Amino acid sequence: MFLLTTIAILVTMGLALIRAIIGPSTYDRILALNMVGTKTTLLIVALGFLTNRPDFIDIAMVYALINFIGIVAMLKYTRYGQFANAMDPNSENKEKKAT
Repeated sequence: MFLLTTIAILVTMGLALIRAIIGPSTYDRILALNMVGTKTTLLIVALGFLTNRPDFIDIAMVYALINFIGIVAMLKYTRYGQFANAMDPNSENKEKKAT
């Protein structure tokens, strides 16, 4: 039963990777990569359950947090074009008008 679940997770990860490659927009690609990260978390938990190792849940939680931080960083870079000091998209225009 859990082997079938693991195979289903791998199939959906493959479909998400295909979506990440051929996605029509950047946001579709980022969403597909987020889905791959989530499915990887599920795969780690399923593997830990299959091998009777509950410590894999902790590893999966850390991986989920790293995935979340990475997706937020990719979205920020996609929107602002940089990682630092870009909370307001019109901040550069205000600075140019002031000088």
